[in-house]
Order: sequence, then structure tokens, then C-alpha cells
Amino acid sequence: MATELSQLERSIETIINTFHHYSVRQEPPDSLNQKEFKQLVKKELLNFLKKEKKNDKVINHIMEDLDTNEDKQLSFEEFIVLMARLTEASHEEMHKNAPDDPGHHHGPGLGGSCG
Repeated sequence: MATELSQLERSIETIINTFHHYSVRQEPPDSLNQKEFKQLVKKELLNFLKKEKKNDKVINHIMEDLDTNEDKQLSFEEFIVLMARLTEASHEEMHKNAPDDPGHHHGPGLGGSCG
């Protein structure tokens, strides 16, 4: 008997499904080329990469940095590094913007919402 997925499990599936939503547009279907990556960044990361999404050169640089095997494509394994980096950066932003109250609190992250 299957149980309902947790919020975290649904979030993981969302990352996978979003990657594939863009990666299948052109061959090979399991990697993002430069065009697909730009489309994904500009549509799906508009709040986390506010400045970067407006600058194609910066997006190209991000892709080059992630493309560790230098094949001009991002595999899922290479792409997920970006997700980890953005998650860490947003976590740091949440702590930076936390209220100065006793205890552990979070302020807005990269997307502007509190966690």
C-alpha cells in the first residue's frame, strides 16, 4: 500500500520533472543543452536568479561552470549541483534576514519567502 509523498519527496520529484520538462525538447533527451538551460533558468528560477536571468552571458557562465565533463550539455547530475548551490545560498540568505529574536529563525530566502 503506497503512502502519500511528503512535501520534501514531492519537491524532489518536482526538480526531476522540471529538468525533464526542458531536457526532452531536443536531443539528447536526458541532458540540457544551452538553449534548454536558458529557458529553464528564465522560466523556473526567476526569483532565485533575479539578476542572472536577464544576462545570457552570466547564464552561459553558470552552465560552463556546471558542465564538468565539458560536453556542452548538462546531465541531471551536473544540473543538481545548481539546485544544491541555490538551496545553500537561500538557506544562508534566510539566516542573514532572520529576526534578531532568541532561538532559531529564518527570514526571506532568495525567493523572498520565509521558510
